[in-house]
Amino acid sequence: MLVRDRSHPHRSRPEQEELVNGPVTPTAAASVAERPVPLDAVRFAPEGMLGAWQHRNAEATLPHCIARLEAGGALPNMRRVTGEHAGPFVGFHFSDSDIYKVLEAVGWEAGRSDITPLLPWVDETVDLLQRAQRADGYLNSHFQVDAPDRIFADLRWGHELYCLGHLLQAGVAWARTVGRTDILEMGLRFAALVDERFGPSCEAGVCGHPEIETALVEVHRVTGDERWLRLAEVFVDRRGHRSVGEDRFGYHYFQDHTPVREVTDATGHAVRQLYLAAGVADVAAETGERALLEADERIWRSAFGEKQYITGGLGSRHRDEAFGDPFELPPDRAYAETCAAIAGFQFSWRMLLATGDGRYADEMERALINAIAESTSLDGTCFFYSSPLQLRTHRDGVHEQAPSERAAWYECACCPPNLARLLSSLHGYAATVADGRLRLQLLTDCTVDLGATGVGSGLLHVRTGYPWDGDVVLRFDEPFTGRLEVRRPAWATEVAVDGVPATDAGYLVLDGSTSPLSEARISFGMPVVVRAPHPRIDAARGTVAITRGPAVYCLEQADLPGGVVLEDVAVDPAAVWSVDAAPIEASGWGAPALRGWARVRTPDAGETYAPWHPSVPGGDEIDVRLIPYALWGNREPGAMRVWLPVR
Repeated sequence: MLVRDRSHPHRSRPEQEELVNGPVTPTAAASVAERPVPLDAVRFAPEGMLGAWQHRNAEATLPHCIARLEAGGALPNMRRVTGEHAGPFVGFHFSDSDIYKVLEAVGWEAGRSDITPLLPWVDETVDLLQRAQRADGYLNSHFQVDAPDRIFADLRWGHELYCLGHLLQAGVAWARTVGRTDILEMGLRFAALVDERFGPSCEAGVCGHPEIETALVEVHRVTGDERWLRLAEVFVDRRGHRSVGEDRFGYHYFQDHTPVREVTDATGHAVRQLYLAAGVADVAAETGERALLEADERIWRSAFGEKQYITGGLGSRHRDEAFGDPFELPPDRAYAETCAAIAGFQFSWRMLLATGDGRYADEMERALINAIAESTSLDGTCFFYSSPLQLRTHRDGVHEQAPSERAAWYECACCPPNLARLLSSLHGYAATVADGRLRLQLLTDCTVDLGATGVGSGLLHVRTGYPWDGDVVLRFDEPFTGRLEVRRPAWATEVAVDGVPATDAGYLVLDGSTSPLSEARISFGMPVVVRAPHPRIDAARGTVAITRGPAVYCLEQADLPGGVVLEDVAVDPAAVWSVDAAPIEASGWGAPALRGWARVRTPDAGETYAPWHPSVPGGDEIDVRLIPYALWGNREPGAMRVWLPVR
């Protein structure tokens, strides 16, 4: 196992073993049921979906993000502070956060692969930030130049603490992977200023966009300094007392309508809500306060039980990027921002650590395989901001709201860097340990260093085509006498271990204590399942969705015969769907298409609202091909839908 040299920011050495922690690492005293394995304990294989995706992120997405920080204005904005750029401020005033998220992404990648080509950019950017930072620690490219008299004057929309949160998380990444501390030190100087201004006995204020809370807890975990945990707790305690002031979106938008411990549902701006909930979970873990965890459980049940799309997308309303009412989930008007899916993944991970309940990992998987995977083009350089589940015929163009094709960047570019930092650290979410046993939470082709996890010695090789193939082979290169548990997804109704039907719920238990394990074979049955929407989802009534394993499928215009309008296609819920033997080659993920049939019923030209009459079965029968939702939009722009009308 390679060890990072803490004495130099860019070197590694093998003289002594040292584990590398990932993005969320509770302290030894934390009240959690599960703990993440060290970041370098798991290595994804390039043959698997997650390994191939992570490699594409390193080779294409990260360099693309770096280039766009320059072209999109974020770095020139920062140079305005040092007097090296004379142009106007470009973009939104929180664009600094994009710089920090990319720095974080590269930091996590430094713990996984050789980032030598990116190091000059990192060094130049850190030098720029150091020169831009004020002597008192303050750092913000907008306020320092364009509104110095408004510093900390508009916490509701200023995003100053939000940006600081991302700077701190970048610092955590570099400190943990290679021992480089200069980024974290910048963040700590800024955080000290914030503590002096808004700390426990100071001015009562909260940031309009939560993020600082979870970052401060992780800084506490890195430094051991209780000061940062106290400050995070202060911001959680102050939330919900309407301190952000009146605004056109109302207090719910900022989660400032009700004290955190009294909240009953997920509401307001989706990303804000989920980032806050993640921070609350972190504070609860480190303080042991049950009331905070119970509040998070209520928020989670609301968000994932009544307000989540089948793809894992969260946030149905466009106007304020917000959660709607329970079951307000229109497919064609889904906002489902990429950042919200990522935030939901992060929230669920913390709830998994807190409780050990596999349902949280199920929802992480749903989002990852569908809503998050769908966000990026196959070459890794174009992105969806929002993720509709239906795109109507004649809809075209690049829009943040219901686009027909991905864009290379956005004026509000929060999603691409967010995706990059998740993917560069994704292997850190694959497994957990507790009570001397190891749990596999995300199944993919990978290798696990059992010695690094503390539950054995040697390597565990996981070989699988999951999520497209349900067969999983586990091979130990040394006899394993410990306990291994493999998550059994809720959708997996038929599971066998070494050919024997499994009855374990939640996790499949492989116990080597009585008979050492050398190999085990798990088979998750993956039939095609036709799913109906909840009766209260009015916008999807009379339709069905097609799934296989954790993957949601969709119908694209590109797979219909010429002249057929997608809106005229209806399916038979009883129809039999077959799985293509050959994968969709362009994906590089081994993902198969599904084949079936449908009927086309062209409506009569006439009134938009005609008198009702009983429908008559009929229409022309056609062969149809469905592809994973994760892959839509990679051919010519055209209509698409997940929920298909029933004939």
